[in-house]
Amino acid sequence: MEQKMDLIDLRSDTVTIPTPAMRQAMANAPVGDDVYGEDPTVNILEEKAAHLLGKENALFVSSGTMGNLLAVLVVCSRGDEVIVGQAGHTFLHEVGGISALGGVFPNTLPNQADGTLALEMIENAIRGDDIHEPRTKMVVIENTQNQCGGVPIERDYMERLGRLTRKFGLFLHVDGARIFNAAIALHSSAKELTRMADSVTFCLSKGLCAPVGSVLCGSKEFIQAARRYRKMLGGGMRQSGILAAAGIVALDTMIDRLADDHQRATILAENLSTIPGFSLSKGMPRSNMVFLHVDRAVFPDLKLLKKKLEKEGILIGYSGPEEMRLVTHYWITDASVAHVIESWKNLHAKG
Repeated sequence: MEQKMDLIDLRSDTVTIPTPAMRQAMANAPVGDDVYGEDPTVNILEEKAAHLLGKENALFVSSGTMGNLLAVLVVCSRGDEVIVGQAGHTFLHEVGGISALGGVFPNTLPNQADGTLALEMIENAIRGDDIHEPRTKMVVIENTQNQCGGVPIERDYMERLGRLTRKFGLFLHVDGARIFNAAIALHSSAKELTRMADSVTFCLSKGLCAPVGSVLCGSKEFIQAARRYRKMLGGGMRQSGILAAAGIVALDTMIDRLADDHQRATILAENLSTIPGFSLSKGMPRSNMVFLHVDRAVFPDLKLLKKKLEKEGILIGYSGPEEMRLVTHYWITDASVAHVIESWKNLHAKG
């Protein structure tokens, strides 16, 4: 029997549960000890991921946060500097790991409305041999950029950023938690969007619907070093092919259908933004995220508003004191979208 989500959970695409095909693949997965490099299912996943991203090698890790941290630990020594966006996940939501565990200093630049970091600001921020300053070693860019509205960053910008980092001998890492959303939105491929990147992390357990894990991709030498750091962090898993099996199904079957999530986000945005008290705070969605500004004059009690929606079986998240974030995913169907729109229209009437 197919397991379905009982609630319409729009808080994040991290809430996705594995599909029946994933569960079957997990149950039947051949396994071995991955720390010894002997898990055949993990090896298949890593080979497939590296091919999709156009990199030499890949490493299955427990989360995107671990993948991003490993990239920094491989490239930077204590006291070095990484240029990141102020709205970037690595800076905002990864518990300060690059500093706490790596002794690496984040040099934060403002993200532009389109999610990018201005190239001339990056160039001006690069520091080198002055003994008073940390050495800049790395740039991290997020694609899609979550906090800026789930916006996909264009291939042309990614190419120009890559040329800039190479000019100054910097390592370019892409936090591509939702890189396949970006690729689908831009009618491109993940490989094309990350061609100039030295490494990239992508998440299996968001829109791709697998239960656990991310993959870090890069050169053979880079991944070999990352594997050692993964063990240091306690991330060396044993018979993890049971988890990797779901990731293989995700890569084989879940990428192209992300377009459905994007379309449903657009329908939600078009309809909900016409209801009094709500407006689009970050424009029409370009991927699977809708950001709504809530007019406090209309809805002064946001906790009450959230409870009203919960009574209708709808879970939402807040990304600011007056901003909701709704994220579509595999388990948000056309019927789910219709129910959300109808329930939203009734918010005033139900008092």
